[in-house]
Amino acid sequence: MKFGITVSQIKEVDLDVRADQLGYDFCWVWDSPMIRSNLWALLALVADRTNRIAVGSGVAIPALSLAPVIANAIATINAIAPGRTFLGLGTGNTGLRAMGQTPMTIAAFEQHVRVIRGLLCGQTVSFEANGICEDIVFQSLALEHINLDDPIPIHIGGFGPRAQALAGEYGEGPITGIPRGGSIPDALANVKIGADRAGRRLEKFETYALVNLLLLRPGETLTSARVLNEVGSSIMVNIHFMYDRYRKLGTPPPDYAQPIWEQYVAFRKARDAERSFTQAHESHYGHLDPAEARFITPEIIRAFCIAGQPDEIVDQLRVLEAQGLTGINFIAPAERQYTMCDEFADTVLAMMR
Repeated sequence: MKFGITVSQIKEVDLDVRADQLGYDFCWVWDSPMIRSNLWALLALVADRTNRIAVGSGVAIPALSLAPVIANAIATINAIAPGRTFLGLGTGNTGLRAMGQTPMTIAAFEQHVRVIRGLLCGQTVSFEANGICEDIVFQSLALEHINLDDPIPIHIGGFGPRAQALAGEYGEGPITGIPRGGSIPDALANVKIGADRAGRRLEKFETYALVNLLLLRPGETLTSARVLNEVGSSIMVNIHFMYDRYRKLGTPPPDYAQPIWEQYVAFRKARDAERSFTQAHESHYGHLDPAEARFITPEIIRAFCIAGQPDEIVDQLRVLEAQGLTGINFIAPAERQYTMCDEFADTVLAMMR
């Protein structure tokens, strides 16, 4: 299994340098313009400062830029870090919702992915924007302004069957979540649908998941104060996602969120009446909003976390690996990034290598 970390701010470049030295396999840079540093500026710094670790977007949102611009951006990164660059793409949850927008439709997302895939393969593709459709291809490649010689794997982020099928049709593997994206076998079954549709084979595909990770210390339980601070902000990302779907579509929450749901809905309605609902996303993967801490129960933690002592986490990862998961990534809390990066490398990573 491969292991990765995520960075989202200029000041975190040193964290990726540390992960490179510790033996982590890859680094994601995420795409949320309202709350974090610019994806491509940060990714260029990460690519330049590292030597071995694979680097890429986790995930870039095509709705925030034209498809050819994204293809150019990642091919430029590939010129800085040849052979260790990848491109993660997604419809956009935090990134778009923090702007008051909704994630891309699957149909629109597919059109962007098709263009990006074709351009990175050196193909001429049909591209439409502003009502104008034209065949385009990267030009002046002899100037080496980008690198298309070293293949750039595309990983498609998706929690639903249609998005996961696109990973099989256009990518080198899916990025899912546990449990939000369903089981690993279910995700891979959806990927196969897309691969079959495109006549592709899955032998070299890789399956990644963004997970919430909780390394318990001796004597700790899921009700310990440190535990809440460690995983609270990451867990609330999922609850915010549920609430956004509920607010927009009336979608009920999963069973594990039912005990808190009525109180949480009442809380959000009162809070959003006083401020923009987009501000809920400010805390994502950064800090736990004190007003939301009461909604993080042990049951919610168990639903959204790979949690336990190091040997227990290894056992859980081995099960997922047997199901077809080939890589995990986690976002460490801001105040413990370096410590958690070291702790995980010294325990779990060392036990699985």
